[in-house]
Amino acid sequence: MPGIHLSMVAHWAWGRFGAMVTAAFTTLGCKVNQYETQRILESFEEAGFAIVPFTDRADVYVINTCSVTQAGESKSRQTARRAAKQNPDAKVVVTGCAGEMAKRRGEDFPAADLVVPNRDKLLTLDYLFSEFPEFGDRAAREPRPADQARPAGRTRATVKLQNGCNIFCSYCSIPYTRPHQFSRPWEEVVEEVRKLANRGYLEVVLTGVLIGDYGPRDGSGGPDLPDLIEKLAATIGLERIRISSIELTQVTPKLLDLMRRERKICPHLHIPLQAGDDRVLRDMNRPYLRQDYIDLCLAAKAMIPGVGLTTDIMVGFPSEDEEGFEKTLDVARQVGYLSAHVFRYSPRPGTPAEKMGDPVHGDIKAERSKRLTELVTETGTEFRRQFLGREMRVLAEGPVPGGGLLRGFTDNYIEVRFPGPQSICGQLVTVRLDELHMSCVAGEVVSETALRLPLLEERV
Repeated sequence: MPGIHLSMVAHWAWGRFGAMVTAAFTTLGCKVNQYETQRILESFEEAGFAIVPFTDRADVYVINTCSVTQAGESKSRQTARRAAKQNPDAKVVVTGCAGEMAKRRGEDFPAADLVVPNRDKLLTLDYLFSEFPEFGDRAAREPRPADQARPAGRTRATVKLQNGCNIFCSYCSIPYTRPHQFSRPWEEVVEEVRKLANRGYLEVVLTGVLIGDYGPRDGSGGPDLPDLIEKLAATIGLERIRISSIELTQVTPKLLDLMRRERKICPHLHIPLQAGDDRVLRDMNRPYLRQDYIDLCLAAKAMIPGVGLTTDIMVGFPSEDEEGFEKTLDVARQVGYLSAHVFRYSPRPGTPAEKMGDPVHGDIKAERSKRLTELVTETGTEFRRQFLGREMRVLAEGPVPGGGLLRGFTDNYIEVRFPGPQSICGQLVTVRLDELHMSCVAGEVVSETALRLPLLEERV
């Protein structure tokens, strides 16, 4: 790891002909990657780089890659090649899980001038200056203030609590690309959220590779996840706290009780299912049975009226037959998902499931994906239907491309589209939900003040 610190290399970055040096960033994969890309981008801004869209010609391209599926890994490689083609003189910097997987296999990453290890990705700028010192050989500048105003067009902030995974699901490469499990100090998280609230963010999304293991559960000590969230809820100016993907075994009664009591916590849980058949779950090395999953989701719905449930589901795992897939459909019906990320199994090199081969034909995977997606579309429509006619608070996030409308999400993660001035973007407003439209609801702003309204009944 380079022995260079940001305080030593905060510079004006001027190119060969006196122009400011530019950097472009793109992210593939999860919310953890999105958070980490933003942190890397901010370090480049502090060093004086001009940030440009990834589609523009840039001097440095930084690609935070994904390897969770074969498609994600292929797209990561394609993205690096596209960046190199956009500007053959640029330096293409790769980090993230696909870069880590290539390193594990002893392979080069096509078109990459520099591959930064996953564990050091927040030091990407240091690696760049160490490998290509011409980028750091500039005149010093003052760092950007940490509490500057919220950037235009950004309404919610992602905060990473934890990194690393030790579950070792048989199909997953993440424990190999992010093997060291640890939690950030709670004081550091609280301070980051305070600064975000001061910058005008009303909502933070808490994320991590295994977020429910925050604190004592991964041996880091300090408060557990519910206790940390309760501390964050005391932040002045912060209105919504949303929990990102969390494993079934980590949705504890303590967490559900806190969600029931604390209005700042969004009534929305993303709990990966992956499969609804016990035999497939066993082969996946998932630590629960289908009935455990159903019981937890129904308990959450009873305890927190109006809670939105979303999930990840894999189709075409090597031991999934038609009967097993039907059981997955049955779980989806019983739970009544708002939405689901449905994806097809692809073997990940070095995982136990790779030894099982890939016996489910691609056409069968496609057909199962289609059936499951159609079912979740139906359950999502039924979930949204129960809120028609209600007034709910919505975080106005920005305009719908080409639609002349604004879009935003309710506390329980229903997408709403509505007419209104762009001046309310970034604000919580009260919207009446009027009409179902595909995967969203059309609504009307009834107040530019966000009323604290119950979802189905008071959460007390």
